[in-house]
Amino acid sequence: MTTLALLHHLAFAGALALLSAAAVRAMISVRLLDRPDARKAHAVPTPKGGGVGIVLAFMVGVALLYRYAEFGRLAEPYFRGVILAAGAIALVALLDDILDWPFTVKLAAQVLAAVVAVGSGLYVADVRLPYLGVVQIGVLGAVLSIGWIVFATNAVNFIDGMNGLVGGVVLVSCAFLAVIAAAQGGWFVYFAALILGAGAAGFLPFNYPRARIFMGDVGSQFCGFVLAVLAIAAGRFQGVEMSFVLVPLLLSGIIFDVLFTLARRALVGERVTQAHRGHLYQVAARAGMDPRAVAALHWGFAAFGGMLCLVFIATPAMAKPAVLLLPLPVQLVWLTVVTRRARAAGIGRW
Repeated sequence: MTTLALLHHLAFAGALALLSAAAVRAMISVRLLDRPDARKAHAVPTPKGGGVGIVLAFMVGVALLYRYAEFGRLAEPYFRGVILAAGAIALVALLDDILDWPFTVKLAAQVLAAVVAVGSGLYVADVRLPYLGVVQIGVLGAVLSIGWIVFATNAVNFIDGMNGLVGGVVLVSCAFLAVIAAAQGGWFVYFAALILGAGAAGFLPFNYPRARIFMGDVGSQFCGFVLAVLAIAAGRFQGVEMSFVLVPLLLSGIIFDVLFTLARRALVGERVTQAHRGHLYQVAARAGMDPRAVAALHWGFAAFGGMLCLVFIATPAMAKPAVLLLPLPVQLVWLTVVTRRARAAGIGRW
């Protein structure tokens, strides 16, 4: 990629960020309010649905990509399937922001959208593994891809409970993913990450450090879905074994929090689908940590994951699995810090 092309791409992303910001500002005026309750951190009614800006910027961006940058597109059926599914997720999530549907309705919509994306042909059909080479997994790959998309969509949605946390993680993750994809010649992943990051950049100033508007399900579910799909698309980077793990590395902070919280709640007999305030980031804030610092820390987790992605790519094939373990010590330290603060603050059962 030439310097001039890069400058054009950055200018394009900047224009999309401004479009996102304008849509977010419009949503503030709509006054679709998120009202406080016992499980929420905010104390006054606050507008939500700011993720509309991210969705709009992304959809406009991919429409222009489809029209003018054929080399940056997926094959036709993949492209149409992914965009149709992403749009459906955004629409259902926006309606949920308005109507507050049950979790089962949201889950059904997520599964359907995942099936549409995978049904278009975008799934991990084979993987390049250290020691083993290329392994064909066929139908199992399709099933696992659906499960991954649904999990990642919900994981990002679950973590969207603190100003700036998800917006910043998405922005940092997309920046690293765009750089990596450009280096690997994965132009759809590059452009999609650039466009999604631009949407997040337009939204973030309205949500951090003080929230004038929340992202809402329309933004968090959409971002989770798109990142999940980009993980599958990145799995086709021909020069990197196990390249489908790049996005999970970027989202390692979110994934650890969600998996730990789900496991803990299941072990104590709580309904894992019931709304709560027991995620590590929420407990940290309840124990007295500055929410702005907690959000920024998660941006750091994403940046650490991005650095690990670069290490992973440069590491010889036989040592790559060891790189995947490196986020765990960091997250265990974070878990220890939160646990000790919770005990000191007298927070018993989370």
